[in-house]
Amino acid sequence: MKYMQRLGKALMLPVACLPICGLLMGLGYFLCPAAMQGGEMTGVAAHIGLFLVKAGGALIDHMALLFAIGVGVGLSEKNNGTGAVAALASWLMLTTLLSASTVEAILPASLLNENMLLAFSKIENPFIGILAGVIGSTCYNRFHNTRLPDWLSFFSGKRCVAIIAGLVSILVSAVLLFVWPVLFKGLISAGEWIASLGAFGAAIYAFLNRLLIPLGLHHALNNVFWFDTIGLGDLTHFWAGETSEDVSWSLGMYMSGFFPCMMFGIPGAALALVRSAKPEKRKKVIGIMISCAVCSFVCGVTEPFEFSFVFLAPVLYILYSLLYGIITFITVTIGFRAGFCFSGGITDLIFSSSLPAAQKTLLIIPLGIFTFAIFYFTFRLATLKWDFLLSGIEGDIDEESNEVSIEESNKASKKESDKENDNSDKYLKKAEGILKGLGGAGNVISVDSCITRLRLEVRDTSLIDEKVIKSAGTSGVIKTGKNSVQVVVGTAVQYVADELERLCEEIIEEVKAPAEGEVIPMEKIPDETFSTGVLGECYGIMPSEGIIYSPLEGTVSVVANTKHAVSFKDGNREVLVHVGIDTVKLGGEGFKVLVSEGDVVKQGQKVMEFDAELIKARGYNPMVVVVEIE
Repeated sequence: MKYMQRLGKALMLPVACLPICGLLMGLGYFLCPAAMQGGEMTGVAAHIGLFLVKAGGALIDHMALLFAIGVGVGLSEKNNGTGAVAALASWLMLTTLLSASTVEAILPASLLNENMLLAFSKIENPFIGILAGVIGSTCYNRFHNTRLPDWLSFFSGKRCVAIIAGLVSILVSAVLLFVWPVLFKGLISAGEWIASLGAFGAAIYAFLNRLLIPLGLHHALNNVFWFDTIGLGDLTHFWAGETSEDVSWSLGMYMSGFFPCMMFGIPGAALALVRSAKPEKRKKVIGIMISCAVCSFVCGVTEPFEFSFVFLAPVLYILYSLLYGIITFITVTIGFRAGFCFSGGITDLIFSSSLPAAQKTLLIIPLGIFTFAIFYFTFRLATLKWDFLLSGIEGDIDEESNEVSIEESNKASKKESDKENDNSDKYLKKAEGILKGLGGAGNVISVDSCITRLRLEVRDTSLIDEKVIKSAGTSGVIKTGKNSVQVVVGTAVQYVADELERLCEEIIEEVKAPAEGEVIPMEKIPDETFSTGVLGECYGIMPSEGIIYSPLEGTVSVVANTKHAVSFKDGNREVLVHVGIDTVKLGGEGFKVLVSEGDVVKQGQKVMEFDAELIKARGYNPMVVVVEIE
């Protein structure tokens, strides 16, 4: 599950290319509709239109390659570009070795058949792109620190990653020579079964798409229906200027149902929440809901609305997802067809309406009215039954914890989005609050973001304080796995993510944890000198072994006479590693320091051994404290 969530996050990078494709291709088809359907090129407008269509198609037609590079970057540690180079090497290797011409040349005629050649003729697909990205990023994460013998030192480290990815791809290609035809046949059968369900199949997809939003797994599902992996590719065929006659299903059926839901359904639900609010709270709820409704209507961004209630009323969220399925079934049945490159807002509706596959787009008006009513009455009845839903959105405050409400946090997010240039301090303060609630920089492994959420990996989720995070002005916290957590920030999430990442780098940049064990946040260290930050930013580690490693590459600046503490220096940076609480009283008993003051050390080098059991037997806490000396 955790890996799938990371993969979904990585796919956001190439998917972000789609809006510009829709803009260019929509304008292009509007200027030259006849020419794009085989007619003559007449006039300047037609030539400009063709130019724009080809510009947008340059990305749409090579989406699989974008997936390879995007996943290569997204799954690599710290999103390093070397992972993308390795992914590209893997993609080129896989698609060349598994091309129909290569397969036909190297396999005996007795093994070849029409279905096998068909499978390999479609090898340049998003599935193989994602596979190449996984190979590239995995090779980077595993081998980017590899040290080779001196005579091969030029190829050490990052330079060897692409080479290894290429070698791995050769082995994977050898396996896929026999596995891909079987897998391809299975995927084709699945696609045919889904397509055979018609409008009902589209409804099931729409329901699952919404249901998976909180887990971030909807991107993997979208890849099956929108891109040409199993013979569907609703989005790619739609924007390629094709019609239903060119494919085996009703083109656009896996996108069309989102338009009435996003443009009219969410505003209807938002109005229901406003009407159900207490009179004294109604102005606050209006502020939140107008922002959510406009965001969804214009550009199809629904997360601000969805995350305003998904944690407060999960049953209502399931009903909300069912409404998407119902409306999609109706939409597909009556023949409305539109497509999107980003999401189902009015922007994509306008630009897709000139494409050949677009059908009965004016039906969006009666469809919209009907959808508005269905969403309105469903949410109105639900909020009358579930009072706790409205109490959360209205912004009631828990005075005991002084927790900021969802309404206030959304309002803060909205203000920050409106004043981006003047509110850098607010983003920093929000990031500082979130970092504190996450258990400090020492507990943070990686920071990323999607449209409205921070996506984080941490060492220990038990150190997370949700009340502290919410008091920083966020809308919710989701623990999605053993080491994964998402924080709902709002549309200004990228600015907060940048500040949060910068804070983590400033605190522990290039500083490796000197011991293995459970990370303890600064305020929970049982020594006031450390917990109050008098010496500087710090964190604790409850050690699982009696070994201390150098946290950085530099020199040993101080070794305590009692051997319980060692300080390391690299330029202007100094890091103190203090073993145990009050262990100075042991006078060196149980400690063995392996370095001396002035010694040059490498990061990760063993510098001390200590006996944790002896320390505990003498009545002391063996916690290791790591301090960034100020």
